[in-house]
Amino acid sequence: MSQSEQTTLIESHTVDQVPPGERHGRSRDLFTLWFSTNIAPLPVVTGAMVVQVFHLDLFSGLLAIVLGHLLGGLVIALASAQGPQLGIPQMVQSRGQFGRYGALLIVFFAALIYLGFFISNIVLAGETIHGIVPFLPLPLAILLGAAGATAIGVVGYRFIHSLNRIGTWVMGGALLAGFIAIFCGSLPGDFFSRGAFNLSGWVATLCLGIIWQISFSPYVSDYSRYLPASVGILRPFLATYAGACLGTILSFAFGAVAVLAVPEGTDAMAAVKQATGALGPLLMVLFLLNIISHNALNLYGAVLSIVTSVQTFASDWTPSVRLRVALSALVLIAACGMALSASANFIAHFIGLILALLVVLVPWVSINLVDFYLVKRGRYDIASIFRADGGIYGRFNPPAIIAYVAGILIQLPFANTSIYVGPYANYLGGADLSWLAGLLVTCPLYYCLATRSRSPREALAPLGLAD
Repeated sequence: MSQSEQTTLIESHTVDQVPPGERHGRSRDLFTLWFSTNIAPLPVVTGAMVVQVFHLDLFSGLLAIVLGHLLGGLVIALASAQGPQLGIPQMVQSRGQFGRYGALLIVFFAALIYLGFFISNIVLAGETIHGIVPFLPLPLAILLGAAGATAIGVVGYRFIHSLNRIGTWVMGGALLAGFIAIFCGSLPGDFFSRGAFNLSGWVATLCLGIIWQISFSPYVSDYSRYLPASVGILRPFLATYAGACLGTILSFAFGAVAVLAVPEGTDAMAAVKQATGALGPLLMVLFLLNIISHNALNLYGAVLSIVTSVQTFASDWTPSVRLRVALSALVLIAACGMALSASANFIAHFIGLILALLVVLVPWVSINLVDFYLVKRGRYDIASIFRADGGIYGRFNPPAIIAYVAGILIQLPFANTSIYVGPYANYLGGADLSWLAGLLVTCPLYYCLATRSRSPREALAPLGLAD
């Protein structure tokens, strides 16, 4: 690590490649990042939906939660392992798959996800602050929560990792204590019998776990790109997989258990506070701190997406630290405006949007993983990725774009979301299996198109770190 990097508080890199001399950290940092990040109110509230919305019983709900996250976790882990090999953000890497301008659509969807998560979390942060300090008006509480996340996101990569190393022990211990408090208390008579297995609810829960993990994939390698390339593929894969799966499974399960431990119909976070007794107020404070820390990742990703979009049309431009701070402030202002005007059921609507975005994320994930691991096998020409004409990758890459559009279209007949319901969505009791159709079509289609059209220049592209 260079001296300048050691003495600079605010991260200086944005969409540019991290030079080998500035690489630092250990693979296990990815475990603490993704474990701590996912022990937060939003996954707890989402886990409560297994009981409150999908009406599953505890055992079938937990099975769907575990399987969904274990399957989706493979995607986030495979994406994370790409970061140390290339040293660039995930959305910038997409230029090597879709072409310089072809990647813009993916960047747009990624920015939409970041902003949605950011708004949802500042609404939750505001509600939590207001619950802890009732005399503080909710709008002011929302602004305070958003400002805290922005401050962390502005400082950047190293500070985010440091906070999550601490958060792993604090939040992991707090969640364990919460489980103990619930099961040591007096459970209602219908705790194990409330709800029942139903196919549509079970598959919806499974899909929710898969898309929860996939939704991180557009920016997961942003937090591994500083690791030395020598860490290889396996170590960052295992660290990310274990952290992301364990953190989300525990949080989803905690939400489901908490709402089962209180009278039916109780709000999820109110259920957590009520079910954990004396520990409840402390959990609320810890959850609040983790919301703010976690939300910094969403702001960080949103700013990188904006920078990537602008830099697409200005290849020689490298944004300064001041500009990154200014962009963070603009995102903060826009998000706070939306959060303050959000409806009471905004989070439920947002979860519906995330499920709908599965349609556009699955084809991108399929192309990203097939391209990196099977077509190019980790060998990208970094110089071409940053050239104005796209270098060997061009402005648009027809095989990727064709496979991407086909992957979206094949899902539409099977989609069952709050935005769109396909004609075949009800064949399995309303279960949404569109993501499976997308995977089965996009992966082989892109592989065939990409391998047939790959030029000799692209096949001989140097390893990313060689540029």
